[in-house]
Amino acid sequence: MLSKSLQDAINEQINLELSSAYVYLSMSAHFEGENLGGFANWMRVQYQEENGHAMKFFKYVYDRGGKVHLKVISQPAAKFKTPLDVFNLVLEHEQNVTASINKLYELAVKEKDYASQSFLQWFINEQVEEEKNATDIINMLKMIGTTPISLMMADRQLGARKNN
Repeated sequence: MLSKSLQDAINEQINLELSSAYVYLSMSAHFEGENLGGFANWMRVQYQEENGHAMKFFKYVYDRGGKVHLKVISQPAAKFKTPLDVFNLVLEHEQNVTASINKLYELAVKEKDYASQSFLQWFINEQVEEEKNATDIINMLKMIGTTPISLMMADRQLGARKNN
């Protein structure tokens, strides 16, 4: 059974994951409006991943005899600047998610909840991948610049991303 403090912290994480999904969906809408369908696709796949993460936490709470308490999700930004600016926001956002998961893990260690430590290890590994993906795209965008042809090439590459 989950402790009250760990259940509450996981409920906060569920909210963060759902909020993350909403942010990525808003970024997808922005890119659609900019006629960058590949960038929009990348963000929609990210939206689906974040929803999946929320549902893993959701199921885990019930598997451990807890209760999920959903909270309000704030409206995300709707306007963004350049693709590079957007991916800098993505990296910053993922770093915040990483910090939140690390705090959850620290709480599980403090409470000697070995099952939660094991469960959270997957998310710790996932966050390494999330931050690397964002960093790789940032580096690519810095390298190619903002000419229309370079953005078209990046758009095509990002459009190839599939949902796992």
